[in-house]
Amino acid sequence: MSLPHPLDAPEFYDHLMIKRFLAWVIDLLITLVIVLVVLALTGFLAIVILPFVWSAIAIAYRTVTLTRYGATLGMMVASVRWVRLDATRPDQTVALWHSVIYTASMGFVIPQIASVALMMVTPYRQGLNDWILGTTIVNRYLEH
Repeated sequence: MSLPHPLDAPEFYDHLMIKRFLAWVIDLLITLVIVLVVLALTGFLAIVILPFVWSAIAIAYRTVTLTRYGATLGMMVASVRWVRLDATRPDQTVALWHSVIYTASMGFVIPQIASVALMMVTPYRQGLNDWILGTTIVNRYLEH
């Protein structure tokens, strides 16, 4: 079994760019709140290693939510889900790699440009980390 091709079932992939952006904004705000709580709990000492703290929180948040629900909270609000190209749900290892690649790519401009470009040109609207791992985002309300 595999995901339907976008030419055969475009409804699986409709409006994904805007939905991914909405999910990204929501997830960014969620991780920001968690980071602020951690900073407060450490008496703001963690600010010295803020990039590492934020990266660890982002990786943990994404890995747990993707593994448990097949979507982050932002993705749930945007009504999309994360799947493999064979239409199965990725496991925890793939979720961890997805989160690590995503977090690492956020630190550099070129991977971000590549990711957006891939979302525009790949048939399954995959970002860079999706393309590497053989996963994609589809509209959640559709089942195959």
